[in-house]
Amino acid sequence: MTDSTSERILIVYSTTDGHTPRICARMQEVMQGLGKRVTVLPVAQADTQDLTQFDRVVIGASIRYGHHQPQVAQFIAQHQRRLEACPSAFFTVNIVARKPNKNTPETNPYLRKFLQGIDWKPRLTGVFAGKLDYPKYGFLDRLMIRFIMLITNGPTDPKAVVEFTNWGAVEAFAREVCALPA
Repeated sequence: MTDSTSERILIVYSTTDGHTPRICARMQEVMQGLGKRVTVLPVAQADTQDLTQFDRVVIGASIRYGHHQPQVAQFIAQHQRRLEACPSAFFTVNIVARKPNKNTPETNPYLRKFLQGIDWKPRLTGVFAGKLDYPKYGFLDRLMIRFIMLITNGPTDPKAVVEFTNWGAVEAFAREVCALPA
């Protein structure tokens, strides 16, 4: 067991359009400010890590068309014993979380569905709204996402770039991860 100032934290993420790593980087800043040593890796690189070298593990995953990337559940299944043995957390990033009635672990349908489909029960869960970046999307994604936004009363301007992330909530989550009992 390490003392709290030398704790090592691993943040593992999957991303579709690159916003989840930004959220992870903000968490890393907060955790390092609390004296933690933090490593942030995409899920494909985290598979090569010995998770026993970390005191805490956080997994973050983006949503596209209602689903997390399959390698997230695979990573969790592969490392479930270690995730259960240490303080661990999971967060999801999705545009539906822009809505006040869908931005908590209890109310976000994607987080609830994902957790029902896996055996791991993280000690802490979080939900963060992502970023809508129409110019970055390919033609079909832009078309589909605009349609989804139309039926959910979201922005549909094909030139719109809207960041919905509540950075204060991200920072609070990072502090909560650090405060989880060992």
